Amino acid sequence: MADPSAKPGAPVKRIDIDLDAATEHYANITLINQSSNEFILDFARLMPGRPKALVSARVIMAPANVKALLRGLAQHVQRYEELHGALPEPTTQAPPVAFGGETGRA
Repeated sequence: MADPSAKPGAPVKRIDIDLDAATEHYANITLINQSSNEFILDFARLMPGRPKALVSARVIMAPANVKALLRGLAQHVQRYEELHGALPEPTTQAPPVAFGGETGRA
């Protein structure tokens, strides 16, 4: 993802990323909360027949970084759809389970 604040013609900064220490997590639920200083993304998985979802990763990000993530995800979804066809829209129906004591929260 390109840095939107970079000046045209400026040298590109490279960052080496080591994935050897990365732990993979499967998530079929993402819970998102925010305060004035941060966004909190909880990635969880809900298994069929189980009444409880397990949060496997929590990511806390600065608001500006979340906006960059949102932009990057949009670009990747567009590329994916160009290669593989349109993704279905998520259902608007409330989930059949309650999260954190609330009912019908999507």
